[in-house]
Amino acid sequence: MLGSLHGWGISKRIRQLSDEVLSVGQGSLYPALYRLEDRGWIRSEWGTSPEGRRAKLYTLTADGTKQFAEERASWRLLAGAVEQVLQAT
Repeated sequence: MLGSLHGWGISKRIRQLSDEVLSVGQGSLYPALYRLEDRGWIRSEWGTSPEGRRAKLYTLTADGTKQFAEERASWRLLAGAVEQVLQAT
């Protein structure tokens, strides 16, 4: 898992991990972070970004780790089904 990251760092990391294919804009990222925090899947605290600026840092909680595993399993099932359909056409 990744450590604590601020919003811009999360967006940047998603781009890096996806070889620049996925991009999450601020208008989508921050509402999603707030929803995840409301659900108890992440927590936030004020800290210092790697650039030395004050920033809200987000960390996955134990419940978030469990939810992540469930979502990953669901995604893999869906992706596998889509791949089967694509191979049949």
